Amino acid sequence: MAVKFVTVEKGNPANPAAPKRWYASAKASGELTFRKLSKEIAEGSTTVSDTDTLAVLNDLTKVLRRHLENGEIVRFGDFGSFQISLSSDGAETAEKFHSSMIKSSKVVFRPGIDLKEMQNNLKFEKA
Repeated sequence: MAVKFVTVEKGNPANPAAPKRWYASAKASGELTFRKLSKEIAEGSTTVSDTDTLAVLNDLTKVLRRHLENGEIVRFGDFGSFQISLSSDGAETAEKFHSSMIKSSKVVFRPGIDLKEMQNNLKFEKA
């Protein structure tokens, strides 16, 4: 199976006068919902129902949120890790920096060994 992509024309924000260029953009071929994910996980087990799996995944989301809000890195073994990243304006000195200069935050996911291996072996196909 290959990851489908389309090409999109983009300008260079650092140099608006530069000619636009074409870049690849991944095209989703569907989606896996939380409920479908829990059913698929449960199918691999003879003792756990999809309802049990859904309850665990819901709790996992709550726990992940709580620990990220506390500034912790959340490591999921070989799956990968989650961490908060910040974007801010700069200050002339550390003393002049204050939290109102923080513009945004995002959750960063760093894939573990299995997902990195998958990325290294992806095949691509134009949609």
